[in-house]
Amino acid sequence: MNDWTRRDVLAMLGAAAVTPLARSAWRGPAPDPAGPGFRIRTITAGTTLRGPADTERLHAALTFLKNAKRAVADAGYEVQTVRIATQPFLEGATTRARADALPALQALDRTMVAEGVLLSIGPALGPDGDDPEFPAWAAELARTTQNVSFTVRVASAERTASPRGVTAAGEAMVAIAHSTPGGIGNFRFAAAANVPPGTPFFPVAYHGGSDAVAIGLESPPLLSAAFAGANTLAEAKQRLTQSLESRLGSLERLMRSVAHHDERAYLGIDVSPAPGKDASIGAAIEALTGVPFGAASTLAACAAITDVLKSLRIKTCGYSGLMLPVLEDPVLAQRASEGRFTVRELLLYSTVCGTGLDVVPFAGDVGADQLAALVVDVAALSTKLRKPLSARLFPVPGRKVGEVAKFTNPYLTDCAVMKLE
Repeated sequence: MNDWTRRDVLAMLGAAAVTPLARSAWRGPAPDPAGPGFRIRTITAGTTLRGPADTERLHAALTFLKNAKRAVADAGYEVQTVRIATQPFLEGATTRARADALPALQALDRTMVAEGVLLSIGPALGPDGDDPEFPAWAAELARTTQNVSFTVRVASAERTASPRGVTAAGEAMVAIAHSTPGGIGNFRFAAAANVPPGTPFFPVAYHGGSDAVAIGLESPPLLSAAFAGANTLAEAKQRLTQSLESRLGSLERLMRSVAHHDERAYLGIDVSPAPGKDASIGAAIEALTGVPFGAASTLAACAAITDVLKSLRIKTCGYSGLMLPVLEDPVLAQRASEGRFTVRELLLYSTVCGTGLDVVPFAGDVGADQLAALVVDVAALSTKLRKPLSARLFPVPGRKVGEVAKFTNPYLTDCAVMKLE
């Protein structure tokens, strides 16, 4: 059966255990039963710097990451990146102090590039930050660095979105888009709503407390494998739970040992199945539903996957929910180009997923106020649902709605520019 009947969809929404699942084999690489079946997207070390010129603690974190990567690789895991997250030392800075920090941040970036490490300084502006120069500063930081990520905090647990924060975020996104080739600088910038410290994924990562380490995964092939052998929704969820818990348990024990050896806090694994060009979360969802991503039952599939991720008996951190980064996933990009889902539907999926709006391509002439309006919606969802969400929006200079945006960045895939309703 290639399509879901209306009864099937309703049954799935009601989580009926006996509803037959449509079969749709994923054509991507299947995990090796003898291996982990996933990649480690990031080992992220959290550290507190005395300031942007504090190289002593930075080098201590670099040494730890080299040792951790070696230990993990020796155990048979593929590590894609290693990263450092610092405390948000610029969040409450004055306009002058933020400008004065630019040379030190550029020097930090040169060190990170030489070491092959990514760096996130977290929120560089708080939700009530009043800095009219911030968009220009953000654009300059993005233009003059390669490996530095940062955010604007646009909401807190106490209240919904901050008008100043969302305005600054929208203006910064436009400024960054027009200051970096193809708007690529927005790959390293986001508006963050209620994102806690210790999240390993960039660009929202930042640190708080004693030195720590957290893990992020690239695991869509595990989801596809679990769904391919299931006959009911309940069986699919059970198979995915068993697969993740059995395979991640060994990694957790290893990382606890590595962290203990360096006297670092082990924060856990962000089990969000971050996709890659050959590891599509869109394909995994289609393996579960049997229909193209964006069709009816997509929301139910997203909810089912998130239910599993939230119930795992391992220590989790960060988002630990479903990620739908349009420009990082070839199937999501294809379905967007086919017009099978809209930005509003991505917001709808955010209610049951983990990250919000992630690398969504927009026309190059989009207004800062239009982007800010989307950020407001993400912040409202985050506060209402009491979960971390973010908006990494991607204006593409020179491209109009419907035109294909092409990227040379190895992590991004070509995609038609989406309409901002």
